[in-house]
Amino acid sequence: MAKRIDVSGLHVYYGDFLAVENVSMTIEPRSVTAFIGSSGCGKSTFLRTLNRMHEVTPGARVEGKVLLDDQDIYSPDVDPVEVRREVGMVFQRPNPFPTMSIYDNVIAGAKLNNRRLRKSEADDIVERSLRGANLWEEVKDRLDRPGAGLSGGQQQRLCIARAIAVEPSVLLMDEPCSALDPISTLAIEDLIAQLKENYTIVIVTHNMQQAARVSDVTAFFNLAGTGKPGKLIEMGETNKIFTKPEKKETENYITGRFG
Repeated sequence: MAKRIDVSGLHVYYGDFLAVENVSMTIEPRSVTAFIGSSGCGKSTFLRTLNRMHEVTPGARVEGKVLLDDQDIYSPDVDPVEVRREVGMVFQRPNPFPTMSIYDNVIAGAKLNNRRLRKSEADDIVERSLRGANLWEEVKDRLDRPGAGLSGGQQQRLCIARAIAVEPSVLLMDEPCSALDPISTLAIEDLIAQLKENYTIVIVTHNMQQAARVSDVTAFFNLAGTGKPGKLIEMGETNKIFTKPEKKETENYITGRFG
């Protein structure tokens, strides 16, 4: 079931360096929220704090709160592994497990969660997840083939299938189409529109047209200057952000990217 995310006063540090400063926002369930902004402004860093993936970097830490339906994911009694099961992630480049078949790629997450699955249960999860990622009809007759043998667009949909196989509430996508051709990009965008019926989706993108096409809400991040932390400048309904933003800084960025 899709869940709401409430972020308040979040600061992100790498050692003593403040990478992202004082972000507060609400991300509604069953919606697509896009993060836009120039390179290095903290979009992806902030995205990773939403499932504690940034913690894999030594010295990374946060101050502030991230609530997932009122549960603070940074509470001392919360297991980060469980957070990442609840809040799945799809990365910039497709990363199927290279030695695994298509079938085993999809079921890997469920197995990592220490679930003992009957063959019939595993089969059901694989089919449901591949259907959910709009990939089933293309691979159902070759599930034993290596996942790495698929095309780039198919590999990214396989990674989405792997993410939804563990039934998360939220899907984070860090530039999921940047390595794909236009046809594969449109397939992923169509899929995102379908997935939001069941999940809360947050996507980082440098493609303004993509943000305008797929998102309900857009958040614009920017840097105050070189060596300064990234900040959330403005957040609102996508149509408003792209046509009548409140902040001049947002308007200048949008105009520059579309102009």
